[in-house]
Amino acid sequence: MKRITASCIVTFLLCFALSLQAKVMLPAYFTDNMVLQQNTMITFSGHASADKTVILRVGWTSEIYKTRSAVDGSWSVKISTPSAGGPYNISFNDGSTLKLRNVMLGEVWLCSGQSNMEMPIAGWGKVMNYEQEIAAASYPEIRLFQVKKATSLTPRSDLESNNGGWQLCNPTSVPEFSAVAYFYARKLWKELHVPIGVIDCTWGGTPAEAWVSSGTLKKVMGFTNQVKRMENVSFNADSLRQMYNSEISAWHESLQKADSGFVDKKPVWAQPAWLDYKWQHMQLPAYWEHQGLKDFNGIVWFRRAVDIPAKWTGHELTLSLGVIDDEDITYFNGVEIARGSGYNTPRVYKIPARLVKAGRAVITVRVSDFGGEGGISGRDDALFLSYDAGNVLSLKGAWNYHAALSLDDFPSPPISPDGNSSYPTVLYNAMIHPLISFPIRGIAWYQGEANVGHAVQYRDLFKALIADWRIQWKSDLPFYFVQLANFLERKPVQPDSPWAALREAQAEALHLDNTGMAVAIDLGLADNVHFKNKQEVGRRLALQALSGTYGKNIAHSGPVYKTYQVEGNRIRIKFDNLGRDGFVVKNTVLTGFTIAGPDHLFYPATAIIEGNDVIAFAPQVSTPVALRYAWADNPACSLYGIDGLPTPPFRTDYW
Repeated sequence: MKRITASCIVTFLLCFALSLQAKVMLPAYFTDNMVLQQNTMITFSGHASADKTVILRVGWTSEIYKTRSAVDGSWSVKISTPSAGGPYNISFNDGSTLKLRNVMLGEVWLCSGQSNMEMPIAGWGKVMNYEQEIAAASYPEIRLFQVKKATSLTPRSDLESNNGGWQLCNPTSVPEFSAVAYFYARKLWKELHVPIGVIDCTWGGTPAEAWVSSGTLKKVMGFTNQVKRMENVSFNADSLRQMYNSEISAWHESLQKADSGFVDKKPVWAQPAWLDYKWQHMQLPAYWEHQGLKDFNGIVWFRRAVDIPAKWTGHELTLSLGVIDDEDITYFNGVEIARGSGYNTPRVYKIPARLVKAGRAVITVRVSDFGGEGGISGRDDALFLSYDAGNVLSLKGAWNYHAALSLDDFPSPPISPDGNSSYPTVLYNAMIHPLISFPIRGIAWYQGEANVGHAVQYRDLFKALIADWRIQWKSDLPFYFVQLANFLERKPVQPDSPWAALREAQAEALHLDNTGMAVAIDLGLADNVHFKNKQEVGRRLALQALSGTYGKNIAHSGPVYKTYQVEGNRIRIKFDNLGRDGFVVKNTVLTGFTIAGPDHLFYPATAIIEGNDVIAFAPQVSTPVALRYAWADNPACSLYGIDGLPTPPFRTDYW
């Protein structure tokens, strides 16, 4: 008798399971209503019954395609597609028939990035005039496919979709779809008059490194060692978790050593007797960015003295602190009672009865914020100390606070590998890699906010991402991207702007062939990174594609800086892409120019148009050596082309 091995049993069970299905199984992107890329070769693949003949019929040809499934049921067939058309039916038969209906051939674009690409027409996004846009969104030749969010430490072969696959574009399907992707598709359809398929593959708040394969990312400066460590443990989740736990413990320890609130690891600022009368006051609940700590990431200690009623003595109390962004250590009379994490997790803690005594008590909260808004926030009525429902002390109002340290002087914290969408490679593995067998015309990309502050690194990282995806698809895919919009407080002079630096890093990708940049420097809002005018973003992206990919003779860019010349106390700036009609100045006065001399100090400049050039000067600078335009987080822009497209930000220096 032959020995039956475990592998034989597994193979038998797999084949048995597939035989019970008696139906071809396809990847998630092969569904009814899909758009396939025209004039290319499509690889149809999937699973069927083991060792069976699989017969394919496609509606655009009378030819019949046959292949044989492997022992594990896998099969694939390559079929060419003609020019745009449809609708077609596609059938698969391995003894039982599966039919896909209403399939179109046309142009397919992958739309990817973080929240400004993810932002839906309705839902949490609510773009400009969203109700009217939804009501008018009846375009049956535009098809929508939304990839379900997922992470993976290793490349996956398949993905999941929201809404069951491809959807016809109509008022029912568009509300939760990417607004930029929809407006991009709508403009292409109106100009090209062929079916358009757009794939919404997005995740808000994610950095570029999460979207790059490990093979490419390990070649990018700043990520080499981390990816090699991941490779050394074969991307094993348990091993990576152990590495993370060790790294985050060391990181927190380094913060504690630098935190003035601790002496010899003891929380001296939490002691009831600590003299905090010189500390500043903050009205809580509120994010500290709105209470005097603008753009601060780091550790802040809060203290609040309360008077404990005599009848509360010896009873357990409830301390509610609302929502804390991001982490906290909370003390009662110098004794640690709890630790919390999660920017949207309500903090409700218990104070042990043994600590509760009548009279003065001090509540101390050490808050750590690692990015974005920080502090003790939430509803007014969520900030209280209570014995029971009838005995409640409100903690709303003035707290004493003192900033212990800024994270500007520390490396970024390690990132957990457990389902974290910011972890290197995980979005590529789970959401991009399963798509690389599906032909597309090109890529529309809107991302970069999560990498602000790391512009030097992003210069290489972004170009590596573009090259990586082209390698994966084995094609020099067109890659069109949105340059970050204006955001945050407007400052007339801001030479150290991290947002301006990131925009410049994005523009560096234009040195790669077959790329284009949609400029959004005039569309943003000071107080909302998710600005509402996504219609114009989609239109400007589509102009890049219509010109660069489809050869349309249309304006796709405003005037672009070319070179400069110093003429005495003035600087003359020359531009490309002016067209026949030159410039348009919005609001009649040129703004957004700054000039510096040899001391590297910038001042607002007066600028005028002289023929096809711009002349700029500043009375404080007698010997100008450098000029910048729209170089700030939220610059005042005024220079446009005749077709209404803005001049991209630029600088003449490399300081």
